[in-house]
Amino acid sequence: MTLRIRELRTLDKDLERLSAAERAGVQSLRPLVRIGVAVLFVAIMVVAASAVASGFGSGLASDQRAAVATIAAGVALAAYLALTIGANDVSNALSPAVGSGAIGLRAGLALVAVAEIAGAVLAGDRVSTTLSAGIVNSAQLLADGQAAPAMLAALLAAALWINLATLAGAPVSTTHSIVGGFAGAGLAVYGLSAVNWLGLAAIASGWIVSPLAAGLVSAGLLAVVRSRIDRDPDPRAAARRWLPAMVAVVTAVGAGMLVGGPLGQPPVVAVTLMALIGAAVRAAALQHLDRRLAAAGGERPQQRDLFALPLVLGAVLMAFAHGANDASNVTAPLGLILAAANQRTGLAAGVAAPDLSLVATLAAGGGLALGALLFGWRLVVMVGSRITRLNPVRAFCVSLGTAGVVLAASWLGLPVSTTHVAVGGVFGVGFYREWEDRRRKRDRKALPVEETRRRTLVRRAHVRRILLAWAITLPASAALAALFGTMMR
Repeated sequence: MTLRIRELRTLDKDLERLSAAERAGVQSLRPLVRIGVAVLFVAIMVVAASAVASGFGSGLASDQRAAVATIAAGVALAAYLALTIGANDVSNALSPAVGSGAIGLRAGLALVAVAEIAGAVLAGDRVSTTLSAGIVNSAQLLADGQAAPAMLAALLAAALWINLATLAGAPVSTTHSIVGGFAGAGLAVYGLSAVNWLGLAAIASGWIVSPLAAGLVSAGLLAVVRSRIDRDPDPRAAARRWLPAMVAVVTAVGAGMLVGGPLGQPPVVAVTLMALIGAAVRAAALQHLDRRLAAAGGERPQQRDLFALPLVLGAVLMAFAHGANDASNVTAPLGLILAAANQRTGLAAGVAAPDLSLVATLAAGGGLALGALLFGWRLVVMVGSRITRLNPVRAFCVSLGTAGVVLAASWLGLPVSTTHVAVGGVFGVGFYREWEDRRRKRDRKALPVEETRRRTLVRRAHVRRILLAWAITLPASAALAALFGTMMR
């Protein structure tokens, strides 16, 4: 009997070892599965673009076959770039909510992915136009037949640089990368005359202003929440008065920008929809808040309960704004590639060029969403927890401040760096906390230097790392694009 028990125990141990080995094998294959899904997406986009482009007619001529091959290469690089942007920039929208614990990582990634596609499809045209015409002389590139190789070089350089940054865990600016790719490719083809330096300076000015604006707005929102809600004698009534209104205002402004801008509706229609959407969002947020307050009873409600829905709405708004602004990083160079391909194909034979705008938009929006789902979790964890600890109040302020700045930039057609804006908001909130902490402890005995350094809220090492990545992104991507552009010529 004892021998039989020993045999069963040995069998159990062996089975446990096999189960552990099987689980380890599944875990080791997960990165390969993610990469396989990404490759499948790129392949589907290439097949779809090639099928549409082959509509030039049966029996394609040599120029037409070359154009289809160019389109396929451009769509492949554009889809790859969109995947890397989604993986790198998903931290912009989701880090505050995940870092505060308001939403789970998987649910947040799925929600943000849908909002990214909506932003790219509904509101991505204005910024794309600015990028296409504001950095290089696109008319000259198209006239001389150099647009396709130059933009292929720009896409490849930007995608490689963003991919390297994502693997290193550095949230670099994808906008900087593609702008550097544009400039480097133009320099390689025509030299200094190909770059629109005035337009480049205007875009760069937005890079300086936008993170500062996000930091100031986020810090200001935190000051309002602290003074009007946290320190109010009746925090329940104060929360009902301020929180739904804040979310409603930002949502209504974003809806008004979409309706009056990309959708081209008159101001009266835009203002009316802004009012209706704002009222609906405020009512929904107030109803949700009342349920949370009722569940808390007579006790003081937890911040996570009060700010859960506002944080999720803020993340959705940020993701929509990111899709509207950063999808242009893909559609702008791809649009020039498609225009160059159309120029050398069926038009000469009297055949209308096919419309590939839908394929380009799907490659951009779908790539952003899929990159966020497959590879975005690492930077979400870094930005949301390692730069500065975000509780629901601070995360709410970062989300609304960032969404407001990016929506305003998209309305103006300005290709700002959403990474700049989001991290600027996080820094603004962290520095405000330090200032408030010093003011509150002014009369206390000073702590030792080592303890003060340990308690520093904003992690200086991560600040230096991110700033260094930002500083080298533009010249690095420009150099890569110049190298690839010279090779492709």
